Amino acid sequence: MTARFVLQNVKMTDETAADIVVENKKIVEIAPPGAGVGEKIIDFKNKVYVSSGWIDMHVHAFPEFDPYGDDIDEIGYKLGVTTIIDAGSTGADRIHDLVSNSKKAKTNLFAFLNISRIGLKQIDELSDLSWLDEQELRNAVKENKDFIVGLKARISKSVVGPNGVEPLKIARKFSKETDLPLMVHIGSGPPDINDVLDLLEKNDVITHYLNGKANNLFEESGKPLPKLLKAIERGVHLDVGHGNASFSFQTAEQAKENGIHFDTISTDIYRKNRIHGPVYSMANVLTKFLYLGYSLKEVIDAVTVSAAQWLKKPALGRILSGDIANLTLFSVEDEAVTLLDSEGEERKAEQRIVVKGVVINGEYIEC
Repeated sequence: MTARFVLQNVKMTDETAADIVVENKKIVEIAPPGAGVGEKIIDFKNKVYVSSGWIDMHVHAFPEFDPYGDDIDEIGYKLGVTTIIDAGSTGADRIHDLVSNSKKAKTNLFAFLNISRIGLKQIDELSDLSWLDEQELRNAVKENKDFIVGLKARISKSVVGPNGVEPLKIARKFSKETDLPLMVHIGSGPPDINDVLDLLEKNDVITHYLNGKANNLFEESGKPLPKLLKAIERGVHLDVGHGNASFSFQTAEQAKENGIHFDTISTDIYRKNRIHGPVYSMANVLTKFLYLGYSLKEVIDAVTVSAAQWLKKPALGRILSGDIANLTLFSVEDEAVTLLDSEGEERKAEQRIVVKGVVINGEYIEC
């Protein structure tokens, strides 16, 4: 049994105030401000926002693989993120180790399974098609069906080598056989981005959609590619996946100007870009979208409601009595901050998002 505690005088993103009462890991009451009763009262004095726990759809949480690895909790609850989705760090060879690691962590973890059995043991994991082992992949999916949410294919020149779009065609076949959607990393070509877009279907995820590389989703004029518009019409999901090399302020401004809206905002965080930037944290990435002129509600919905809907886990994206308590507490501070994109371009913002704490599976932790 855990003590009953109250998050008192917190604000929702629509600016309404409430008390949230948690007991035995669950939200047991959403009360008017000041009315919540519990053994422990944490009064936020109407200066702190609360949302359902942030969800990061693209992280690398397998520290054994370098350079794209980090510890689960370092990129999870310690940064205000209660649920993270590992984006293909492991394939069939090591997914069991990632599952084992997850059981020792506080942060909720799910994963996209890399279509290459070796995962990111090497960062050209799709350069040898013999590593795309269908039977091993099917076995891994069957054995970890509650953990694996999709399949990951990194379709850019340095990863696929001479194989062009062929690994994505194989990934499409794997997707149909397992009934799992694809997350597709896009970057430098070949293959040509239009050939990639042709193969994407409803509920597939394009991650790195705001990258500034030559092979990106926008024409030189800034207009979106016609095949991108068709993919969006088919229900393809757009994910930020900031990372070391995949977020450009210029591309983000083109997207906003043309009404190409993110579905989810994710970090593509791992040890290097957490410590040395340009990612640092989910709060830092979200601050960039506030700077770009999106509303606080749009930005927070992208890491709560929208991510939970894609995961088919709606409880992760809401604050509702009876649900397990996964919450993020944060403020929006009026202070100058310098923001850096993946191209080295700096922007000056006047506000920034600061994480104050989390409730993770019913446990309150101050950040």
